[in-house]
Amino acid sequence: MVLRMGPKVGRRSSWFLAGFCRVFSAAAIFVASFAVAGRAVPIQHGTLDLIAENSWIAPGQSFTLGLHFKLDPGWHIYWKNPGDSGEPPQVTWQLPQGMTAGDIEWPAPTRMMTSTIMNYVYDDEVLLLVPMRASQSFAAPQSGVKLDASVRLLICSKEMCVPAKAQLSISLPTKTQSPMPDKSVAALFASARAHLPKPAPAGWQFSWNEKQSSLVLRARTGRSIASAYFFPLDDLEIDYSAKQEFAPSAAGFQLTLRKSNQLTKPVSRLRGVLVLADGRAYLVDVPAGGPGGNRAGS
Repeated sequence: MVLRMGPKVGRRSSWFLAGFCRVFSAAAIFVASFAVAGRAVPIQHGTLDLIAENSWIAPGQSFTLGLHFKLDPGWHIYWKNPGDSGEPPQVTWQLPQGMTAGDIEWPAPTRMMTSTIMNYVYDDEVLLLVPMRASQSFAAPQSGVKLDASVRLLICSKEMCVPAKAQLSISLPTKTQSPMPDKSVAALFASARAHLPKPAPAGWQFSWNEKQSSLVLRARTGRSIASAYFFPLDDLEIDYSAKQEFAPSAAGFQLTLRKSNQLTKPVSRLRGVLVLADGRAYLVDVPAGGPGGNRAGS
C-alpha cells in the first residue's frame, strides 16, 4: 500500500495515518525477513539490520540490541512522537523464557517541514537501541539462543508513505562469564549513545507557565544559550508547525510554544527533548506546580 501525502486534517488516528494521508494505490505491504545475524534486510527504500553490542549472552546480565536503519536519500522514518503525521517503528519480540526487552531508546530527531506539516524524523542512518536482560535463572543452551523481532514501520518521502513489516532474527552464543563487546560494532553503538538525550547538567533549572494560547518554558542555565528547540514527548499539546519563539538571556532562555488547537485539558506535565544549537540534547520533565515547575493561567 502506498500512501500519498495529503493536507493535515486533525490528529493521527491509526497506523495508516487516517486524517492525514489518502490512499493513492493499493499493493501488498512489503515484508522482509532474515535468520542470519550480521546481514542487513532489504526494506523498501533502505535496509534494516538487528545487531548485538556484545559477542555473547550471560545469565543475570544486561545487554543491548540495535535496530540499524539505512535509508535511501529522500526517505525517512519517525521519532517516538512523529509530529503532525506518521508512526514510529513498533517492535514485537519473540524471546526465550527468562529474557526480557526494554523500551526503545530514541536518539534526538531532526525536524522536517513540508508545507504546513512538521514531522520529527530520522533520515540517512539511525541505530535505535533496545536494552535487554537475561534473568539469573535464564537457562542458556550450549548451542546459543535465537532472538526474533517483528518490526512494523512507515517509510516516507515528502510525497508518499509506504507501510512495511520486517521479520528479524539474530543468533548469539551463551557463556557464563560476563559478555565482551563486539569490536566490529562498538563505534556504531557509541555513536548512537552519544546522540541519546541526557539529563540536564547539574544546576540547570526549568519552569513553565501556561497562557491562553501558549506554554512558556524557561531555563536557567547560568550562561547564555544561542538557540534551542523543544521536541515534545506528549502528543497534541503544542502546535508542531508553529514557530517556537526563542528569547535568550544572560542566564538562560525562554521558549514560547503555541498550544495545539486539539488540546482539550490543562497540561499537567511538560515532557520533551531540548536540542541546543550545538546538537546537544537534554531531557525535560517539569510537572505543573511541582518542584522546578511553574504553571499559572493568564
